[in-house]
Amino acid sequence: MGDNAPGARGGANALTATIYLNGDFVSEQEAHVSVYDGGWLHGAGLFETMRAEGGRVFRLESHLERLRRSSNAVLTPMERSDLPAEAVFKELLERNGLKEARVRMTVSAGSMREADEGDVQRLSVCATASPLSGYPAELYDRGVHAAVCDFRQSTSDPLAGHKSTAHLPRLLGLRQAQQKRCLEAIWFTTGNELAEGSISNVFVVRGGVLKTPPLDTPVLPGIARELVLQIASDCGIEREQCPLSIDDLLDADEVLLTNAIMQVMPVVRVEKHDIGQGRVGPIGKRLYQEYRNRVQQECGQA
Repeated sequence: MGDNAPGARGGANALTATIYLNGDFVSEQEAHVSVYDGGWLHGAGLFETMRAEGGRVFRLESHLERLRRSSNAVLTPMERSDLPAEAVFKELLERNGLKEARVRMTVSAGSMREADEGDVQRLSVCATASPLSGYPAELYDRGVHAAVCDFRQSTSDPLAGHKSTAHLPRLLGLRQAQQKRCLEAIWFTTGNELAEGSISNVFVVRGGVLKTPPLDTPVLPGIARELVLQIASDCGIEREQCPLSIDDLLDADEVLLTNAIMQVMPVVRVEKHDIGQGRVGPIGKRLYQEYRNRVQQECGQA
């Protein structure tokens, strides 16, 4: 892991980024995986999207532990030592001249050709860092619109609840929402229960109670979702993980979307229905501010 990677110079505006791939730092031009890789051939892979501030990835270990659990469930057994140490992510940010960044960790099944030949299958492990664009501040002030996705989530889908690189259905749902000038597409199950967004977990507030679908809906065990539930508990906000319907969504006083990049985003309109009074509500505002406080504290910016 020498210092001769092109991305080690020039900072965030350098034309060439530095990538972490299978134990080495390489330029993006040198970062290659086999055409026989299971991720390329079959979408057999997992990923994590993380947020870095102050040169540190927020809740890194939670993200990597989720990836490890998912790999054990749907890909291959994995230990924490199979994934990069925190120091690797710090160096990745430094080599790319970034303190605030969108960091992606991708693990794919590795070469299927080698596996067919009887060799031990090695996972492909990659991490990238790019400038953090985030979401415009005015969206948190005025709220966003969301659409109800035409597609449905099934409890029998073995990938449900995992961040798989077989991500095309989510991107198609998101495209539908964008065509309606909405930020997010909200998914329901085949049993018409509220599930999650294409790229987020969903919360509703009704009568001062914060509610979100339980993990066995199934939904992704979001890192931001978990933190919001903890913040609500710390703030004395009543919270529930319970089955929710379309009526619970449309009749909510507040609707919130959470993920590592958007953090806590208020929704003021779903399809043609205003949420609450069509304005950002007090619980969403408080949760967002408390969330930001946690990020700043844990990333050493407080």
